[in-house]
Amino acid sequence: MIEELREKVKKLLAGGDVELVIGWEKGSQPLSSTPVFIDSPEEADRLVFDSTCGNNPAVYSTKDARRLVKAGKKVGVVVKGCDARSLSLYVAEKQVKRDNIVIIGVPCRGVLDSDKVEELAGGREVLEYSEQDGKITVRGKDLDLTFDAKDVLSASCLACIYPDAKEYDIFIGEARDGKPNKEQNAAIDEFEKLSSEERWKRMEEIYSKCIRCYACRNVCPSCYCNECFVDQNDPQWIGKTPEITDTMIFHIIRNLHVAGRCVECGACERACPMGLDLLLLNRKAAREVEERFGYVTGIDSGEKPAMADFREDEKQNFIMG
Repeated sequence: MIEELREKVKKLLAGGDVELVIGWEKGSQPLSSTPVFIDSPEEADRLVFDSTCGNNPAVYSTKDARRLVKAGKKVGVVVKGCDARSLSLYVAEKQVKRDNIVIIGVPCRGVLDSDKVEELAGGREVLEYSEQDGKITVRGKDLDLTFDAKDVLSASCLACIYPDAKEYDIFIGEARDGKPNKEQNAAIDEFEKLSSEERWKRMEEIYSKCIRCYACRNVCPSCYCNECFVDQNDPQWIGKTPEITDTMIFHIIRNLHVAGRCVECGACERACPMGLDLLLLNRKAAREVEERFGYVTGIDSGEKPAMADFREDEKQNFIMG
């Protein structure tokens, strides 16, 4: 699969079909990969794809990286299922022009949760990492372990419905259709059974550990405002204190901002230094959007996000009570 990916990218660059390809290359640490920007066929051999490729390359289409997909520049982007959904969202929100990007889909088997690996390794340093046939092997000093990949995958991946790109120009291998996943709804079902008081207590338990580092916001592919509401001081929307009320306001408002736009990639949870369950409210909002408006984020780049569109036949009961 890797060789096929590299050959496809070489042909795209050599033929002038794209000027740049964004993907992943091997990182400096055994359990990591890093984004890479390939602009010549000779560099395509740097490309890799495995369960360490957690970064969402779609983010380089927004924020300060817009120069990479400026008007007239054709860019290829190697994507997992969630990354492709982000690109489709950007097209729908007119952040990028569909004609300016070539979407290269790769078959995703899930993204590694390095914390889970380190826990299984018992704190011993991992110096080598490899994966094959659904098994992951780590080695180091006094360390040689092999375990099932599913035991160390990110929680978001275990609950993923669309592991492969729904919209693409090139796919390496054969793309799989989306399918229901019981894991996705289990936590939401449990949350919805709680009373209002119990839900509030659950939220307090989760967000009381937040240190307001904003890593979740910074890594989120759907958070690309030029100025975030938490950084504004005229008007100042929320306080800067570590009080639980200010912290919860931040998370609730951010949740509302990405309602109908979250692709459930789990980047926020993997980036959180405190290990917060950040996808719970996001998935709750996503379910509400799908049930009320029949919209799933990033499946069709020609469809506007639910919160940015209005239809006369929409259900009104949430307004009328």
